[in-house]
Amino acid sequence: MNAAEQATSPESANKIAATVALFKRQFPKAKATLTPWMNDPEAQAWTDPDSIDFGFNLPPGQTLVQLRLQEQRLVGIEAACFGPLGDQRWWFSTVGDWTFTGNYPPAVGFQGLFKQICQELFLLFNGEVHSAAQDDAAPDEPTPERFMPDNPIQDETTQDLMGN
Repeated sequence: MNAAEQATSPESANKIAATVALFKRQFPKAKATLTPWMNDPEAQAWTDPDSIDFGFNLPPGQTLVQLRLQEQRLVGIEAACFGPLGDQRWWFSTVGDWTFTGNYPPAVGFQGLFKQICQELFLLFNGEVHSAAQDDAAPDEPTPERFMPDNPIQDETTQDLMGN
Protein backbone atom coordinates (compact mmCIF):
# COMPACT_ATOMS: atom_id res chain seq x y z
CA MET A 1 0.00 0.00 0.00
CA ASN A 2 1.28 3.50 -0.75
CA ALA A 3 3.44 4.86 2.08
CA ALA A 4 1.38 8.05 2.13
CA GLU A 5 -1.74 6.00 2.96
CA GLN A 6 0.07 4.10 5.72
CA ALA A 7 1.00 7.27 7.63
CA THR A 8 -1.95 6.96 9.97
CA SER A 9 -0.22 7.91 13.23
CA PRO A 10 2.76 9.99 14.31
CA GLU A 11 4.75 6.77 14.90
CA SER A 12 4.10 5.38 11.41
CA ALA A 13 4.72 8.80 9.82
CA ASN A 14 8.04 9.05 11.65
CA LYS A 15 9.11 5.60 10.44
CA ILE A 16 8.12 6.43 6.88
CA ALA A 17 10.06 9.70 7.06
CA ALA A 18 13.06 7.89 8.58
CA THR A 19 12.93 5.34 5.74
CA VAL A 20 13.14 8.15 3.18
CA ALA A 21 15.97 9.72 5.20
CA LEU A 22 17.93 6.44 5.13
CA PHE A 23 17.77 6.30 1.35
CA LYS A 24 18.55 10.02 1.00
CA ARG A 25 21.59 9.65 3.28
CA GLN A 26 23.10 6.96 1.04
CA PHE A 27 21.80 8.42 -2.24
CA PRO A 28 21.48 12.21 -1.75
CA LYS A 29 20.16 12.84 -5.27
CA ALA A 30 17.45 10.17 -4.96
CA LYS A 31 13.88 11.32 -5.34
CA ALA A 32 11.26 9.54 -3.28
CA THR A 33 7.57 9.08 -3.93
CA LEU A 34 5.21 7.97 -1.20
CA THR A 35 2.56 7.04 -3.76
CA PRO A 36 4.14 4.59 -6.21
CA TRP A 37 0.80 2.89 -6.94
CA MET A 38 -1.73 4.58 -9.20
CA ASN A 39 -5.23 4.91 -7.83
CA ASP A 40 -6.98 2.69 -10.36
CA PRO A 41 -8.58 -0.75 -9.94
CA GLU A 42 -5.81 -2.63 -11.79
CA ALA A 43 -3.00 -1.11 -9.69
CA GLN A 44 -4.98 -1.45 -6.48
CA ALA A 45 -5.35 -5.19 -7.13
CA TRP A 46 -1.56 -5.49 -6.70
CA THR A 47 -1.31 -3.53 -3.46
CA ASP A 48 -0.74 -5.30 -0.16
CA PRO A 49 -2.44 -3.72 2.87
CA ASP A 50 0.34 -5.15 5.06
CA SER A 51 3.16 -3.36 3.24
CA ILE A 52 4.54 0.15 3.08
CA ASP A 53 5.49 0.92 -0.52
CA PHE A 54 7.90 3.59 -1.75
CA GLY A 55 9.21 4.58 -5.14
CA PHE A 56 12.81 5.81 -5.41
CA ASN A 57 14.71 7.20 -8.35
CA LEU A 58 18.01 5.48 -7.53
CA PRO A 59 21.19 5.33 -9.65
CA PRO A 60 20.26 2.00 -11.33
CA GLY A 61 16.72 3.18 -12.20
CA GLN A 62 13.19 3.57 -10.84
CA THR A 63 12.95 1.27 -7.83
CA LEU A 64 9.85 0.05 -6.02
CA VAL A 65 10.64 -0.79 -2.38
CA GLN A 66 8.08 -2.72 -0.36
CA LEU A 67 8.39 -3.12 3.40
CA ARG A 68 6.40 -6.22 4.40
CA LEU A 69 4.85 -6.00 7.85
CA GLN A 70 3.20 -8.52 10.12
CA GLU A 71 1.63 -7.19 13.31
CA GLN A 72 3.66 -3.95 13.02
CA ARG A 73 6.97 -5.84 12.70
CA LEU A 74 9.06 -5.69 9.57
CA VAL A 75 9.32 -9.26 8.24
CA GLY A 76 10.83 -8.61 4.82
CA ILE A 77 11.91 -6.08 2.24
CA GLU A 78 11.46 -6.51 -1.49
CA ALA A 79 12.68 -4.22 -4.24
CA ALA A 80 12.36 -4.22 -8.01
CA CYS A 81 14.21 -1.84 -10.33
CA PHE A 82 12.88 -0.80 -13.71
CA GLY A 83 14.59 0.88 -16.65
CA PRO A 84 13.29 3.90 -18.58
CA LEU A 85 11.17 1.70 -20.88
CA GLY A 86 9.61 -0.25 -18.00
CA ASP A 87 11.83 -3.32 -18.32
CA GLN A 88 12.71 -4.96 -15.01
CA ARG A 89 16.46 -4.72 -14.38
CA TRP A 90 16.81 -6.51 -11.05
CA TRP A 91 14.93 -7.81 -8.04
CA PHE A 92 16.01 -8.07 -4.40
CA SER A 93 14.48 -9.68 -1.32
CA THR A 94 15.56 -10.05 2.29
CA VAL A 95 13.71 -13.37 2.32
CA GLY A 96 16.40 -15.94 1.63
CA ASP A 97 20.00 -15.06 0.94
CA TRP A 98 19.73 -11.30 0.24
CA THR A 99 20.91 -11.56 -3.38
CA PHE A 100 20.15 -9.36 -6.36
CA THR A 101 18.76 -11.26 -9.31
CA GLY A 102 17.88 -10.22 -12.84
CA ASN A 103 19.42 -9.44 -16.21
CA TYR A 104 21.04 -6.19 -15.05
CA PRO A 105 22.00 -6.40 -11.36
CA PRO A 106 23.36 -3.16 -9.86
CA ALA A 107 27.05 -2.54 -9.16
CA VAL A 108 28.54 -4.30 -6.13
CA GLY A 109 28.99 -0.98 -4.31
CA PHE A 110 25.30 -0.14 -4.73
CA GLN A 111 24.37 -3.62 -3.51
CA GLY A 112 26.34 -3.11 -0.30
CA LEU A 113 24.70 0.26 0.38
CA PHE A 114 21.25 -1.12 -0.34
CA LYS A 115 21.79 -4.06 2.04
CA GLN A 116 23.02 -1.66 4.72
CA ILE A 117 19.81 0.37 4.34
CA CYS A 118 17.80 -2.85 4.73
CA GLN A 119 19.68 -3.74 7.92
CA GLU A 120 18.94 -0.28 9.30
CA LEU A 121 15.27 -0.59 8.34
CA PHE A 122 14.99 -3.80 10.38
CA LEU A 123 16.62 -1.96 13.28
CA LEU A 124 14.24 0.99 12.88
CA PHE A 125 11.06 -1.10 12.73
CA ASN A 126 12.00 -3.99 15.04
CA GLY A 127 14.82 -2.71 17.23
CA GLU A 128 17.13 -5.44 15.88
CA VAL A 129 19.00 -6.41 12.73
CA HIS A 130 17.29 -9.17 10.70
CA SER A 131 18.87 -12.53 11.59
CA ALA A 132 19.78 -13.37 7.98
CA ALA A 133 21.67 -10.08 7.68
CA GLN A 134 23.77 -10.51 10.80
CA ASP A 135 26.41 -12.53 8.98
CA ASP A 136 26.90 -9.65 6.53
CA ALA A 137 26.55 -6.89 9.14
CA ALA A 138 29.16 -4.19 9.28
CA PRO A 139 31.46 -4.36 12.32
CA ASP A 140 30.11 -1.02 13.52
CA GLU A 141 26.41 -1.83 13.92
CA PRO A 142 24.03 1.04 13.21
CA THR A 143 22.02 2.58 16.02
CA PRO A 144 18.59 4.17 15.77
CA GLU A 145 20.09 7.59 16.57
CA ARG A 146 22.25 7.27 13.47
CA PHE A 147 19.30 7.53 11.12
CA MET A 148 16.42 9.03 13.05
CA PRO A 149 16.04 12.80 12.51
CA ASP A 150 16.78 14.86 15.64
CA ASN A 151 13.14 15.88 15.74
CA PRO A 152 11.24 13.52 13.42
CA ILE A 153 7.95 15.40 13.70
CA GLN A 154 9.65 18.47 12.19
CA ASP A 155 11.10 16.54 9.23
CA GLU A 156 9.59 17.98 6.00
CA THR A 157 8.56 14.54 4.72
CA THR A 158 6.71 13.88 7.97
CA GLN A 159 5.07 17.29 7.79
CA ASP A 160 3.80 16.41 4.32
CA LEU A 161 2.49 13.07 5.59
CA MET A 162 0.75 14.61 8.56
CA GLY A 163 -0.75 17.41 6.42
CA ASN A 164 1.22 20.22 8.11
